[in-house]
Amino acid sequence: MKTSGAVTIKDVAKMAGVSPSTVSRVISRNPKITPETSEKVLKCMKELGYYPNAIARSLASKKSGTIGVIMPTTSEDVLLNPFFPEALRGIAKAASKAGYDLLLSTNAEKGEELKVIKNFIRGSKVDGIILMSSKVNDECIEFLTSLDFPFSLIGSPHCFSDKINHVDNDNYMAAYELTRHLSMTGRRKKIAMIAGDEKLTVTQKRIEGYKKALEESNIPFKHELLFMGSFDEKTGYKYGSIIADLDPRPDAVIVTDDVVAFAAVRLFESLDVKIPEDIAVASFNNSILSRYSNTPITSVDVNAAKLGKESMKLLVEAMESGVRGSKVITPYTLHKRKSTEG
Repeated sequence: MKTSGAVTIKDVAKMAGVSPSTVSRVISRNPKITPETSEKVLKCMKELGYYPNAIARSLASKKSGTIGVIMPTTSEDVLLNPFFPEALRGIAKAASKAGYDLLLSTNAEKGEELKVIKNFIRGSKVDGIILMSSKVNDECIEFLTSLDFPFSLIGSPHCFSDKINHVDNDNYMAAYELTRHLSMTGRRKKIAMIAGDEKLTVTQKRIEGYKKALEESNIPFKHELLFMGSFDEKTGYKYGSIIADLDPRPDAVIVTDDVVAFAAVRLFESLDVKIPEDIAVASFNNSILSRYSNTPITSVDVNAAKLGKESMKLLVEAMESGVRGSKVITPYTLHKRKSTEG
């Protein structure tokens, strides 16, 4: 018998008594191949060592043993944001426990998520998909729902919530609590907000919570103090500079991501704007950036690893039990630090 490295598709075809093209069709799970032929070819592949046993089993069961993880595509490297590696850590741990491998989307072109998903599905590369963000009128969610393809979502769907397995924090209450915390520490003049992409449902929920807390604190909401941007350093520097130049300057700012807040704090410090004496800063994600900033930043821990872990559990339920519409809300924790407590 040949070694596995020397075995070719022609060897498999000869042993099975079929053409090499038939072996190729078996490998690609072509529906025109009869079960009897497929079984015979797979048996020969196994005997010759043409494929590792695990792959042969996946071909026979029509499962890849792999799930696709769709990262949001932006102009920046999304993995530089600590939230995503932490969420991936939770996904990977749960996937390993469930016996699945991960296929991570690497397309960096903005708005190309749907193209990646179609390639994953058409190529039979994955058994299910995890979406790591949710937008209003999300074409990825609409496409996957129309196919009834197993998937789960980190975030809250804008629609189809009864058909989508999803995990999220209560972002409305987290932003509400953070804003109330600032008002109760004496920040009652003007509280600004640097938010993320306005198309993301997480951004919309946090803005709603921010507005409600302002209303209950008798602080008027001002459109000119709500700044929309991306989850990157550029957004922090850009809007930090604008806020620093306002007259009168806000006495507090809520930022919807630690990466943005870190940059804003550095900008304020470079202009000798004292934190928290001149302006208090509060943020989300409780990443290493918030903990080890020159001025430690008050931040909401959304437990990214837990979100990732639960999203994988929900996907397994969708793939293996046909569950749809399951929802998990994970708790958040507010960590108060010097940026608001001085």
